[in-house]
Amino acid sequence: MTSSPSVRVNGDQVALAGVPPHTTTLDWLRGCGLTGAKEGCAEGECGACSVLVARPGTDTPTEWTALNACLVPAAALDGQEIVTAEGLGDVSRLHPVQHELATRGGSQCGYCTPGFVCSMAAEYYRPGRGTATADEHHTADAEHGPNGFDLHALSGNLCRCTGYRPIRDAAYALDAPTDDDLLAARSSAEPPAPVATRYAVGGAEFVRPADLAEALELLAADPEAQVVSGSTDWGVEVNLRGARAATVVAVDRLPELRELEVGEDVIRLGAALSLSEIERLLAGRVPLLDAMFPQFASRLIRNGATLGGNLGTGSPIGDAPPALLALDASVVLTSRSGDRAVPLADYFTGYRTTVKAPDELIRAVELPLPLAGITAFHKIAKRRFDDISSVAVGHALDVVDGVVRRARIGLGGVAATPLRAVATEDALVGRPWTEATVRAAAEVLAGEGTPMDDHRASASYRSAMLGQSLLRLFAEHVEAEEVPA
Repeated sequence: MTSSPSVRVNGDQVALAGVPPHTTTLDWLRGCGLTGAKEGCAEGECGACSVLVARPGTDTPTEWTALNACLVPAAALDGQEIVTAEGLGDVSRLHPVQHELATRGGSQCGYCTPGFVCSMAAEYYRPGRGTATADEHHTADAEHGPNGFDLHALSGNLCRCTGYRPIRDAAYALDAPTDDDLLAARSSAEPPAPVATRYAVGGAEFVRPADLAEALELLAADPEAQVVSGSTDWGVEVNLRGARAATVVAVDRLPELRELEVGEDVIRLGAALSLSEIERLLAGRVPLLDAMFPQFASRLIRNGATLGGNLGTGSPIGDAPPALLALDASVVLTSRSGDRAVPLADYFTGYRTTVKAPDELIRAVELPLPLAGITAFHKIAKRRFDDISSVAVGHALDVVDGVVRRARIGLGGVAATPLRAVATEDALVGRPWTEATVRAAAEVLAGEGTPMDDHRASASYRSAMLGQSLLRLFAEHVEAEEVPA
């Protein structure tokens, strides 16, 4: 293992020597004099800290992936390659993204602009995005430009002090990268391989194991070690609550946790695959997850966040559990003793507690096949995107000959744990799929869980939204059935 970590930044190798393991990439970069990336929220919500990281691609060997530098430990990038806004261009030779933002009035006050630049650059280099000329492959809509630019790429960059239009205009004006673009050419080569790291400063240690077996040995020897993957939750604890761990074990690049398999009876999703990777690799195979992904935080977060991390925190308001509960998912836990599969409905035991033992890792999430025919994911929050849910509901039903044969409904935000709405499922199964049945079941659903009053919503509002969610599902399904093929 390397004990002298370093990171390639804007083409130069920069050592991490003497940097405490809890130091974020943002703080480290600013300490190196690269002050374009800034701290706005310190929890991955504003995007002012966005940088580009060379990561394995799904369509090309390397993809330039935008991440929140305020959340990722600098030590986690040992051996990796990153580009900041300073590395994209300068005053003598602006990058196309920088040029369009400047000339179209999208540069705002300037504080958040470097973050916008990096998020837009990641979308600029996305394989297959298209050009500034509309064609049959890229039809403009409310969230996509004629050049194929996906505005969700900017959902994690929240500053809008010049308004939305100039930023959107800049995004939609971007053409394809030119043949002499070095970062575009870089995509055809492999990204840096993960580097096994053991790095200690000031009594704290950061470890990136070489493989799964070594990771499990570490956890068996030190059950108190903090396991991180995308660090989208742990990074917040470090920044806002001053959390420090004696040992941090990074598992995000372990090959054994990054497999995605589609079999005849099950889909297996590696726990360390980012949500963005899962979305692309599934390519629409799981419509319920497709409905959930855009509502899960922002693209910046989804580029780092993993299902293993989302389930590992045990949060009752995580967005993934309601959808996975509706999909009847199981969690595969692994330790030195081997693997064991636990139905997700039995995984949560209390507020932020689960059946996972200290020496276990989440290896994968399994979805049984075939999938339900009627699915939906409803998230109620104060913002449409990039917000914490007040209530989240995942629906998965099979209706055969007008009768509900199977129902799975997952709930989040209405109890100390995510949970299945078992009473509502029972009120649906075996009954006709009619408005009368749905209205009766909606009354049952409104009574599920133990919702509470807090700053996001009242208990009565949460209960009302549960019932409305089932009514909405029925209305949307009936409307879809009435649309001519």
